[in-house]
Amino acid sequence: MNRLGASRHAGGVTFTVWAPRCRTVDVVVDGRKPHPLTRVDADRFATTLPGVSAGARYQYRLDGERYRPDPVSRWQPEGVHGPSAVVDPDELAWTDQAFAGHALGDLVLYELHVGTFTPAGTFEAVIRNLGALVDLGVTAVELMPVAEFPGSRNWGYDGVHLYAPQSTYGGPHGLRRLVDACHAMGLSVVLDVVYNHLGPEGNYLGEYGPYFTNRYKTPWGGAVNFDGPDAAGVRRHFVENARYWVHEFHIDGLRLDAVHAIYDASPVHVLTELAEAGRAEARQLGRPFHVIAESHDNDRKLVLPREAGGLGLDAVWSDDFHHAAHVRLTGERVGYYADFTDPSLLPKAIAEGFAFQGQRSEYFGCLRGTPSADLDGEHFVVFLQDHDQVGNRAHGDRLGSIVPFDAVKAVVAMLCSVPAIPLLFMGEEYGETAPFQFFTSFLDRELMDAVRRGRAAEFSRFAWQGTIPDPGDPATFVRSRLSHALASAPRHRELRDYYRAWLALRRTHPALGSRGKQRTTAVLDEDDAVLTVSRLGPGGEQVRLVANLTGERRRLPASLSAPAWRVLIDSADPRFAGPGERDPLGPWQVLLLEAAG
Repeated sequence: MNRLGASRHAGGVTFTVWAPRCRTVDVVVDGRKPHPLTRVDADRFATTLPGVSAGARYQYRLDGERYRPDPVSRWQPEGVHGPSAVVDPDELAWTDQAFAGHALGDLVLYELHVGTFTPAGTFEAVIRNLGALVDLGVTAVELMPVAEFPGSRNWGYDGVHLYAPQSTYGGPHGLRRLVDACHAMGLSVVLDVVYNHLGPEGNYLGEYGPYFTNRYKTPWGGAVNFDGPDAAGVRRHFVENARYWVHEFHIDGLRLDAVHAIYDASPVHVLTELAEAGRAEARQLGRPFHVIAESHDNDRKLVLPREAGGLGLDAVWSDDFHHAAHVRLTGERVGYYADFTDPSLLPKAIAEGFAFQGQRSEYFGCLRGTPSADLDGEHFVVFLQDHDQVGNRAHGDRLGSIVPFDAVKAVVAMLCSVPAIPLLFMGEEYGETAPFQFFTSFLDRELMDAVRRGRAAEFSRFAWQGTIPDPGDPATFVRSRLSHALASAPRHRELRDYYRAWLALRRTHPALGSRGKQRTTAVLDEDDAVLTVSRLGPGGEQVRLVANLTGERRRLPASLSAPAWRVLIDSADPRFAGPGERDPLGPWQVLLLEAAG
């Protein structure tokens, strides 16, 4: 790798920094006398110092005045404002040489927030729970962003040091230990990264170079400068970051946050460039590397190959599935949910990927989406809960706290029968009751006040009532911690068994899983009450999901009666805390049927 930052080698440590906006740069190591860096080209400065060991603290002095952390710091042990620390990337002897990764279509993602997943809130504390995830049927852990952020409590989307794993989580050593442990258990690791903006507090990048531009506007202010005449170093900062996570941490994929806020008119889009860089690095390890985008645009170009005019990413989140299912269960019709009152959007999202494929969105006030029926199912990620859809509710309430238990099981069945990559949000598999609320620990009081005002304004569009939890109150963070002991309690245990049974069938039955989207149909009956999803395997295998999406009893279509069809899963089964035998279809009852013969 063409490394910037502090690079250890036999002769000492070489400090290299891209700083086109600086006249001079010095390095201060462990508080000693500043040592000047030499300009090596128009934009870079470098020097080599002998006798500097791993863990040494250092800062750059810019133009003889300002002391700042390294823009590509690998470790910020004293937080975003403190000195950087020299890291030895070879400190961990990796044991994952036999791990081959997972194909895109075999991913079952499990999104977790390191700080609230365990009481300790560290990378290494996650390790003891990996066995339960493997038993559940998960194949990949997706970590919410871990780039160093202000304070100790944050979702991670306010990170400012893209190369430095959060110090309060255990820093680079802890993350390496977690990834190695995941690989030992057969789990891939996908890292959520934020390339559309950086948090305001502790963000000193603008003092080094032209990282940001006012040519484009984003919800966070000016955009990252990916396509200006002076953007080459900015692009390198992000592209090398993707390569870095693979090279030094063996990360298996990236989830790119809100790519609709990344603007780039270059001949080769920066997202294409960083995806290809990550894949090239992964090939050295003999593993696949997957790049998954979050976008509200429903733009097929994200996953089309370059030769077809696309960006060549692997998959995109489908918010449409979540929104359509959520409206169906809850009846909520405010905010963006107002676009999903048409019942036909749910089967469309199931069978085609996007529900909005060019029609007008009232919420966005424009035409939204592109055709998606021809795209393979593994290009879509679907979910019932995630950090946004839970945490951006006023009180962070989870699905199980706002709809009946049987209704939860009904949509779990839909999630697992969609031809797409499923994502679970930590704790949903056993019906976690703790909320997941929005929390921060900014040191800047004005910024904290602005966040409070912004949250209140955002929720006004959803007409949610009640006092909004204070993001800066430590109690908001503490309330959001999981209680894993619930997984063995009545109903919680049976719900987990239900998820486990569905994921096992999804993994083993030829008519289920992410593939075969073009052989999938989904329809509602004439009352918009019963959903039928039909899937056909490559060898002619047939399964049908029949879901009563009401709290009233409905008839099972006569064409699906025995002996032509046999039951694979019944949500009313007592094994899954159901009421036992009854004439289908009971309230919220779901059957997965397989053609006999």
